[in-house]
Amino acid sequence: MPPEFDTLIENGIVITVNRTFDVLESGRVCIQNGRIACVEAAADRPRPAAAEVIDADGGIIMPGLVNTHTHAAMTLFRGLADDLPLDIWLREHVFPAEGRFINAANVEIGTTLACAEMLLAGTTTFCDGYFYEDAVAQAVDRVKMRAVLGQGVIDMPAPGVPDPAENIRRAEAFVQKWRGASPLISSAVFCHSPYTCSPHTLAAAKEAAHQNGVLFQIHAAETRREARRLPTGPGVSPLRFLDDLGVMDDRTLLVHAVWLEEGDIDLIRRRAAAVSHNPESNMKLAAGVAPVNRLLTAGVPVGLGTDGCASNNDLDLFKEMDTAAKLHKVTHLDPTVMDAATVLKMATIDGARAIGLSPFIGSIEVGKEADIVVLKSRQPHLTPMYHPVSQIVYAAGGGDVRDVMIAGRVVVRNRRLTTIDGRDVMQRARDLSRTIRTFKK
Repeated sequence: MPPEFDTLIENGIVITVNRTFDVLESGRVCIQNGRIACVEAAADRPRPAAAEVIDADGGIIMPGLVNTHTHAAMTLFRGLADDLPLDIWLREHVFPAEGRFINAANVEIGTTLACAEMLLAGTTTFCDGYFYEDAVAQAVDRVKMRAVLGQGVIDMPAPGVPDPAENIRRAEAFVQKWRGASPLISSAVFCHSPYTCSPHTLAAAKEAAHQNGVLFQIHAAETRREARRLPTGPGVSPLRFLDDLGVMDDRTLLVHAVWLEEGDIDLIRRRAAAVSHNPESNMKLAAGVAPVNRLLTAGVPVGLGTDGCASNNDLDLFKEMDTAAKLHKVTHLDPTVMDAATVLKMATIDGARAIGLSPFIGSIEVGKEADIVVLKSRQPHLTPMYHPVSQIVYAAGGGDVRDVMIAGRVVVRNRRLTTIDGRDVMQRARDLSRTIRTFKK
C-alpha cells in the first residue's frame, strides 16, 4: 500500500498558534499534497506511514514566520548609511543610491540574498514593496518562497519608472502579470507614503488595488513631522487624510503607524485596516514607539515587520519578536504588556491576517498550507525549556532554525538551502558591493 502521507514531522513540541493556542509536548504533524492533514499527540496512535519522516529531535515545530514589511532588495544597502534621521537618510543617501544602482539585475541579486537570509531565520512569507518588483517576483518564484509583492508607486522619477505619470499603470501591469502565475505569490500595490504621493496618486493607486482585488500598502504616520508635509489644514492626521481619500479599508496595510492622533485607532478599527509594526527600524531611525498595545486592545490586526536592511539591518523576525516584547514593556513600565504568546501571534497568525493570508497560513491547523519551521532546542541558550512559547520570543534566534518547509516542500534542511546556492548569491552581492562602496551622491 502507498504511504498515508507525503511527510511526517515528529518528536517535537508542536506550537500550533491555533484559536486555543494548543501546545503538544510530544506532537506530530502530517502533510499531504502540500497541506497539513493532521496534528496530533504522538501517543494518540502508532506512527502512520509517510514517504518521508522528519525527526525534530526534541525541538520545536512551529508555524513559519510572516514578515509583514520588507524592501527585500535593500539588502544591497545594508549598513550603507547608518545613524541618520529618516529625512536625511532617505533624501541624501537612500534615494540617490537607488537612482544609481537599482535596476532589474541588481534587484534580483538583493532579493535572492534577502530570501536566503529570511529562510535560514525561519521566515516563510514576506510582504514586500519596492521598485522593479517584477524582478523581485522572479527571484521569489525561483527560491520557492511565499510572498505578497507590491510594485512601488511614488510621485518622482523612480527606478524602472522614470516618468511618474506611469506609476499607476506600471503597478497595475505588475498585478495583472503575476495574478495566478505562482501559487506562492500574491501581488499588491505599494504607495511609498502620503507625503511622496499626491492625493490624486493615492486615490488612483487605491482604486487600482481595489479593482484588482489586491492588498494596498503604505508607510503612514511614521514620523512626528509627517502631518506637516501633507496638503491639508492643521489638525488633520495622516490617517484621517488617507481616509478622506478613500484609502482605508479591510485591504489596506498601514506600515509603522507610530504617530497616531486622537481617534486614529478607532478609525483604523472601523475601516478594518491592518498595521505592520517595525520596532527595530523605528528605533534605529528614532521614529518613535507605535501604540501597539492600544491597537491590539481595539482589535486591529497587527503583524511584525523588519523593514528593509538599510534601516534595521537584518531580516531576523526572532530578534524582532524579542525587541517588540521588551520595547513595549519598558515604554508602559508594565512587564505584563505584550506577553510572549501575543508577540508570537504577531509574527505568525496575526501577521498572516494583516496581509490577507490567515485562511491559508500562520498556524499549524488541518487544511492549511504546510509552512512549518523546526527549531533546534538542544543548545545552552535554550536549556532548560519550561515554557516553549516564551523560549521562542525571549531566547531563540534565527540561527536556531534547522528545517523550513513551505507548502510541504523542504526549502531548508539541516540549515542548508535546498532551492538556491546561498554561497553563490552572497558572492554576487559582495561583488556588487565593491561598486556601491565607492558611491558618492
